[in-house]
Amino acid sequence: MRQFRLISLVTLALALSACRSGTDGAGAGTGAAPQTSTTQPSTDQPSTGSQGATDGSADSGSSDSSAGSGDSSATSTGTGTGTDTGTPDTTTTATGGATTGDRPADALAYEDNTVRVVQDTQNGVVFVTRFDQQNNLYNPLGGGSTRDLQPEPSGSGSGFFVDNQGYILTNYHVVEDAERITVRLHTSKKEYQAQVVGTAPDYDLALLRVKNVPSSSYTPMKLGDSTKLRAGQKAIALGAPFGLDFSVTQGIVSSVERTIPTGVNQIPQNAIQTDAAINPGNSGGPLVNSRGEVIGINTQILSPAGAQGGTGQSAGVGFAIPVNVAKSILPRLRAGERVSVPVIGVQSVNLADLNAQVRADLKLPEEGILVQNVVPDSPAQKAGVRGGNRAVQFPDGTLRVGGDVIVGIEGQEVSSVEDLQSVLITRKPGDRVTLRLRRGGQTVTEQLTLGQGTRR
Repeated sequence: MRQFRLISLVTLALALSACRSGTDGAGAGTGAAPQTSTTQPSTDQPSTGSQGATDGSADSGSSDSSAGSGDSSATSTGTGTGTDTGTPDTTTTATGGATTGDRPADALAYEDNTVRVVQDTQNGVVFVTRFDQQNNLYNPLGGGSTRDLQPEPSGSGSGFFVDNQGYILTNYHVVEDAERITVRLHTSKKEYQAQVVGTAPDYDLALLRVKNVPSSSYTPMKLGDSTKLRAGQKAIALGAPFGLDFSVTQGIVSSVERTIPTGVNQIPQNAIQTDAAINPGNSGGPLVNSRGEVIGINTQILSPAGAQGGTGQSAGVGFAIPVNVAKSILPRLRAGERVSVPVIGVQSVNLADLNAQVRADLKLPEEGILVQNVVPDSPAQKAGVRGGNRAVQFPDGTLRVGGDVIVGIEGQEVSSVEDLQSVLITRKPGDRVTLRLRRGGQTVTEQLTLGQGTRR
C-alpha cells in the first residue's frame, strides 16, 4: 500500500547552489528537509533570479482577457457578466450560445473571472521571509567567536493583509520561533520588518503587523464565509510555492467535510480540501473564491512524494483552514493573545485502545475516555468530575480505574480524546459546556466552565 503524508506547506531553505543553478527547488523540491512527523513545519528559501519572471507571470492572464475582449462579459445566453453569484462554479457547454473562435463565451467569462479576481486580490498577498539566529563559530585560538553572525534567511511562506492597519494573517508554523521576520509586497521589492502580534499554535495561525507601509501600496483582502462553501465551487490559491513568490493556481473546493490534525498539538479540526495546486511555500497564503473573498488559509497537503522522499509536492489534495476559524479568533490575536484550545482539566485514556478482555474484566464500556486524574482547581474538579481511585497494574503500565468515563460533550458522542478536542477547539475559555459521563453504571451530566489552555 502506498503511504501518504500530511505536510505543512512551508519548505526548508534551498541550498545556495540550487538557487544559483536556477532550479529553485521546482519540481523536485530540492533542499526540503526530511519529514519526521505526520505534519512537520518546513520552510522555503526565497528564490533569487526567478522572481522577476514570477512577478511578470502574475499578470499573464492579460493575454487571455485581451483575446476575449468585447466578449469577456458574455455568457452562453449573452446576458451574464461573469460575476460570481455564490453558486458552485461550473462551465456550461454552449449549445448555440455566443462563441469567440473555438471557445464558448461562458468559458471566456470563466477565465475572465479568474483574471479579474487575481488582479483584485494580488496586492493583498505578501511574501514572508523568516530569519533564524546562527550559532557563533568558536575560535580555538582565542578571542571567542570568529565573527558576530546575523540572523540568516531560513525559510519563507505566504500571508495576506486583513485590514488597512498593516495586520497580516499567516500560519503559525511559518513564523514559529523566528528571530526576525520580513514581508514583501506584490507592488514593491522593498522588504518591511514585521512583528508577531498574536499567535494561535493549536489552530496554526499567527497575526503579524508591519509599520510604515503606505496603505495605498496594498489592498486588504475581504474575508468570506466558509460555512457557505459547497463542493465544486471555484478555489484560487495565491502564495509562494517553492519560493516562487506571487504565484496563482486554480481548482475547485473538493470537500468541506474533511478533518485533519492541525497545529502544534495535532488536534483534529475541520478543513477545506481543494485540488488547486498548492505546494511547500504556500503556507499562510489565501484560498479565495470567485468573488475574490478569502475562504481559507492554505496549510497542508497530502503528499505521496512526501511519504517516500520527505519532500512534499502537490498531488491535488491540499487543505486550508476555514476562514471562519480565523475570523473567530482574530480579535484575540489583535489583542496580542496566545490563543490556545480551552481545557476541562483531566488526564484520560481512550477505552478503545484497551484490550477487549481488559475492558470486560474491569466492566468498562467499549468507547469513551476514562478519566485517570483530575487537575486540582480545574474546571473538571470544580464541576465534580471524578478521577480513578485505584490502580491496576499491567505488564505495559498502570491504569487507574473507578473514575468517570466521558462519553459525550454538548450533545456529541465522545469515543476518544480526539473527539473531545474537536469540540473544545470550537470554544473559548469561559464557555459553559455539558459533559455526559458514565459513573458507577449510570449516566450523569455535569456542567463546567472551560479554562485557559496550556501555553507552549
